[in-house]
Amino acid sequence: MMKEKIGGFLILIGVSQFLLCLKIAEFLYPNYSVANNYISDLGVGPVAYIFNGSIILMGGLGILAAYLLFKWNKVFSLLLLLSSIGAIGVGVFPEGTGILHSLSALITFLFSGLGAIYSYRVDDKISRFIWPVLGVISLVALGLFINHIYLGLGAGGMERMIVYPVFIWLIGISTVVIHET
Repeated sequence: MMKEKIGGFLILIGVSQFLLCLKIAEFLYPNYSVANNYISDLGVGPVAYIFNGSIILMGGLGILAAYLLFKWNKVFSLLLLLSSIGAIGVGVFPEGTGILHSLSALITFLFSGLGAIYSYRVDDKISRFIWPVLGVISLVALGLFINHIYLGLGAGGMERMIVYPVFIWLIGISTVVIHET
């Protein structure tokens, strides 16, 4: 039980520090637009060390959490592991590196959205009905984003519609893991 609680805390710490660093990087990046700039634009230029370091840390903590949560739920752990590996890839292969960056981002987006949907099976509280909705929102936004359909939000805004529901899910599910295991 203690391993699972630590895993939940690692998810919470990883996501929280990344969200804060993401916002700091957005504030510090000259002329950055959340509507028009991709999130990964923060991984190159004057704030790259903040963005890349924090996303690599989030991914690393996610991998450790996946290991600690494996006995709790193998499928959840696998989805968390894959999305965390992708997150590390986003930081290791910044935006200008081409296909490795794009593949890493796709892995992160896809498996975190699937993880949110799957979390319906690991949560027995009323919150279990929220996780799949967040996952579907993320995956629909991913499909729109891939097809350059931004619904007036801009590329950066639509990318955030992929990412923010997953952040909400990760923070929520981490508290479920902490309190239920």
